Amino acid sequence: MTTHDMLQKAKALRKHQTDAEQKLWFHLRGKRFSDVKFKRQKPIGSYVVDFVATNEKLIIELDGGQHQERMAYDQERTNYLESCGYRVLRFWNNECLTEIDTVLDRIWLSLFPNVPSPAPSGHPLPQAGEGKDARLSSSNSFHHLQGNGKRECGARQ
Repeated sequence: MTTHDMLQKAKALRKHQTDAEQKLWFHLRGKRFSDVKFKRQKPIGSYVVDFVATNEKLIIELDGGQHQERMAYDQERTNYLESCGYRVLRFWNNECLTEIDTVLDRIWLSLFPNVPSPAPSGHPLPQAGEGKDARLSSSNSFHHLQGNGKRECGARQ
């Protein structure tokens, strides 16, 4: 696929986000998440990733039910992205829809492993406009694919 085709695919994906992507993007966009700049539907090599914090080398992928049938493909994709130096976090769509604070906490822990969450446990997540210093509760209900990719990274990052 050409660079132009990849950019067109990414643009189309941005226009047609899933409900889970919309919900997570609300919390990540505009540096709302601890001043970290995330991009959505960003081409990296021959893949378009759901969300990426380029400076932090973190990719977040949201998976629907179809991904249970594509686990080998997802593993290959993760291996490639990790070979480019990225860490890849994967969440199920339903986790974003029903447990967004858990998802945000796992992202926080991935970005800031040695920094405690910003506020005492049990506080609600910030509402729009409340800033980046609100509590993110903790849980282990996420999955992360690991691997050691061998291919070279694409030029577009």
